[in-house]
Amino acid sequence: MIEKPLHLPARIGLLSASAADPFLTEDLLKGVEGHGGVDLAKVVEPLPEGDPRWEVEQLRGVVEDALHGFRENRTQADAWLAPRLHATLRLTRREASDRRLWTHIALAVAPDYVAWRHLSPSKSKINPERFKGALDRQCFSRLWWAAEMFRNGNDYSPVEAACVNQDLIHSALRRDLIDHRPTAQALVRVLGRGIATTGREVEGLMTAINAAGATLVYDALAPDEPRDPEVLRRWVAEAETAPAVPRHSLPTGPDEEPVPEESVAALTDFFADLFETAPVRGRTVQV
Repeated sequence: MIEKPLHLPARIGLLSASAADPFLTEDLLKGVEGHGGVDLAKVVEPLPEGDPRWEVEQLRGVVEDALHGFRENRTQADAWLAPRLHATLRLTRREASDRRLWTHIALAVAPDYVAWRHLSPSKSKINPERFKGALDRQCFSRLWWAAEMFRNGNDYSPVEAACVNQDLIHSALRRDLIDHRPTAQALVRVLGRGIATTGREVEGLMTAINAAGATLVYDALAPDEPRDPEVLRRWVAEAETAPAVPRHSLPTGPDEEPVPEESVAALTDFFADLFETAPVRGRTVQV
């Protein structure tokens, strides 16, 4: 397995997919040998100086703790790392939508983690998407967006619950409806009830929710409070003085108002009923 980069950058930058391609060698994708890092640094676009969020040290520390703490079950690292990645980087959604940021983190800052997390005995090599792919597939962006979509105000505990189910994360992040906060919280609770536990069941439920949303306005059934952009701006600005994220307890996210409880309860019951007739492959629905 490849090791930590010898030439670790001091700061996160932007690395385009085309600039990354020459460094995604067969040896790297097979987890045999990483790149030196010196030549890679020459094609990285620097981010503005003076912003402490781009310093690599804290991020690298969190990644290494995840790598070493979940040797026995790599998929469990997602639930631990997602909230801590989100709280360490403190990005705006606009910043987090830039794939170049995540490509640089994956290839320059933590390629050893990508290899550890996504190379298994059943796979001969890592899918390049884990380094430079879509936001719902790339190794680190998928975790950041899962934390962003499933946190309940400043509470990351729903993120942990969501990330336990890989099928939920993969399916939910591909759908716009998950940006409705009560929907995200209701999904976590539905799974917590033991409903829709397999990949087929989760996909069937998400398909049914998406179809129902075309004729039912979830905002009417489960209204939410609008986000206050000033709260996020303050949270980002506090990055310079923020302590390192805790390892044995959850960090605290932006101090937004939580989702109205009555909205989450209403949608949870609605989704549980919806699952009874959801199009689950291989299941016979009793009418």
